Amino acid sequence: MKTVWISEFVGVDGVGISEVDAPRPSRGEALIRVRAAGVNRADLLQAAGRYPPPEGYSPNMPGLEFAGEIVELGEGASGFAVGDRVFGIAAGHAQAEFIVSHTSLLASIPDNLSFAEAGGIPEVYITAHDAVFTQNGLVAGETLLIHAAASGVGLAAFDLAIAAGANVIGTSRTADKVEKLKELGLENAIVADDGKFSEKVLSITEGRGVDVILDLVGAGYFAENVASLAQKGRISIVGLTSGTKTEIDLGTILRKRASVRGTFLRARTLEEKATATENFIREVVPLLDSGAARPHIDRVFKFEDVRDAYLYLASNKSFGKVVIEF
Repeated sequence: MKTVWISEFVGVDGVGISEVDAPRPSRGEALIRVRAAGVNRADLLQAAGRYPPPEGYSPNMPGLEFAGEIVELGEGASGFAVGDRVFGIAAGHAQAEFIVSHTSLLASIPDNLSFAEAGGIPEVYITAHDAVFTQNGLVAGETLLIHAAASGVGLAAFDLAIAAGANVIGTSRTADKVEKLKELGLENAIVADDGKFSEKVLSITEGRGVDVILDLVGAGYFAENVASLAQKGRISIVGLTSGTKTEIDLGTILRKRASVRGTFLRARTLEEKATATENFIREVVPLLDSGAARPHIDRVFKFEDVRDAYLYLASNKSFGKVVIEF
């Protein structure tokens, strides 16, 4: 089979296509013919040698999410049949013509979604739902602050929060993306090109602050995040694009009785990922089926143009998901 292959860990220049043996399903697994796969920043990091996959996965074969149809079931695999349209998350190997997945990590694709649309959904929607709702318990009437709101995870979190009856504030470092966010209905969108946003957040919330922060930026935003929190506010750190080290004002965290959580989906156990997938099936897929949540696909590239897809994502021009299609 053909697969995206990282020949050298030098960044996008090392990304190409190679031929490898197709996998076979083991007990409890399904073999899926991949029709589309999302491209994520984690793939860019893997291509640069900065984000190795868990044990058992080749560092040369990236890909964290896929959509396709089942072509074979291993012994004991249940819940699905050959021919079913499915999508799901993976720890790697998703950007290939075939992938094996445990059936507990698969979800049925709603009829209203194409493979290209479905291919850009699982990683970002499962990440957003897990961080915002499962781990930090956002409820109706609370306010969520989303950083990098124009990213795939950011847009997924926006849809889910609005569907749950929460208020949303979003940031982006570029003014044009802020305008696009407003066109989508995010009225409180902030340009944070200088890394400063807490004064605007406090102004929008009339001094109260926000209840939950979904942070895909990291160290550079931490002090401003703490300043933006309401009493008993919760910070969920998902990305570290601005670095890993920062100073922490413990006094403010104590006074606000704040919580800080880190989340890392890729390296979780099969059981933990299965639980996250169950939550996705129960609480997110119905929203996708009804249109209350939607795929936010910026561009779809042909499989053979995978390097262009990586370059486009690396350019920071994308608004939503980049997908490669087989």
